[in-house]
Amino acid sequence: MKAMVRNEKLFVFALMLIFGLFSADLPFSSAQTIFNVLDYGAKADGKSDDSNAFSAAWKAACSAATQNPTVVVPSSKDFLVYPLTFQGPCKSSNISFQVIGTINAPSSPSVWKGRDARRWLIFHGVTGLLITGNGTFNGHGSEWWDLSCTHRPNMTGCATVVPMALSIISCKQSTISDIHSIDSAKFHVVVNQSSDILVQNMHVTAPENSPNTDGINVQFSQNVLVNNSVIATGDDCVSIGELSSNITVSYITCGPGHGVSIGSLGRFGNSVKVEDIHVKKVNFKGTTNGVRIKTWQIGLGYARKISFEHITLESVQNPIYIDQNYCDINGTRGNCEAKTTGVHISEVTYDDIVGTSSSKEAINLNCSQSFACTGIKLSNIKIESDKSGQQVVSECANTHGTNSGVVQPKSCLQP
Repeated sequence: MKAMVRNEKLFVFALMLIFGLFSADLPFSSAQTIFNVLDYGAKADGKSDDSNAFSAAWKAACSAATQNPTVVVPSSKDFLVYPLTFQGPCKSSNISFQVIGTINAPSSPSVWKGRDARRWLIFHGVTGLLITGNGTFNGHGSEWWDLSCTHRPNMTGCATVVPMALSIISCKQSTISDIHSIDSAKFHVVVNQSSDILVQNMHVTAPENSPNTDGINVQFSQNVLVNNSVIATGDDCVSIGELSSNITVSYITCGPGHGVSIGSLGRFGNSVKVEDIHVKKVNFKGTTNGVRIKTWQIGLGYARKISFEHITLESVQNPIYIDQNYCDINGTRGNCEAKTTGVHISEVTYDDIVGTSSSKEAINLNCSQSFACTGIKLSNIKIESDKSGQQVVSECANTHGTNSGVVQPKSCLQP
């Protein structure tokens, strides 16, 4: 066990070197300048609006000439912060946002009237950002969930726009580490239009029935590592969206939730390019899906060079799942008529996937008639039913590839 932990640390360290996320100037060196939000007027009583204090502390740190300036959110304190953008670029090549206390979003959706309800906290255009500190971002999403059109589609006046908690947009060479994120109204952490990003040692939680509360969402980004985290939410533990490449998800405990998903892709009939996605060393516990790729019928483009390796399953409903026929009919999904369009899925490897399925179909590869899945590889698969005496099966449509080693249930791939 000690050797495994040591190897994980070496693995992360090596990727940090590759991504350029490690600096000889440690973020908490004696040369740093501290910008404590209390010094900028934060009340820290959990009731007063501390947004101006956080904004002022960030602007002072971002404009500081010293190396490694640090905004500090101190321990044993509760801060109420309204929607806020921490804007870059900053003067220093590295800047830290150290969260030791708790940052709270407004709990009532009514407070957001007249504000942009899409996002809560945004870090935009920052290079060398480090968000860390063992503190908590509390999205207070329960009232939003009750209003969500996803949760209550027939409710008059349901909310179509719901805030995501923490967004990293147009950032480079940045790290989010050791943070707790709880009860976001929508996605907890979003990495968007960014590159060379490390997300590690995260603890992300929301109730199992909370709608659209993805743990970590990556989209329009390159060179991202999501590593060594525990994610238990009401939606995808990790979701990977369009125009993303060189994404690695590893050493994740996932559940409850909807598993690790690539997609959905091509929802608006657009052309997507997703490639070099690697998911490994993930333990799924009671999730609705394990490893999933989902694309809309009207989409274009491709998703390719994808690997799922060294996966363990504990009572997972859809352990291995491709749905290339995603569609929306009168607000519901499924029963789709065949289209001549589609996102081409190819070069997907499933290797060393073991455990139990809570449904009969342990492998379900539902590909398009127009754009069949090609280059699919199944190797060393052993999935059994979590119910004594029951068998599981594979179901394939328009799926071509090869098998090696033990494949259980029996493969349904076409040559």
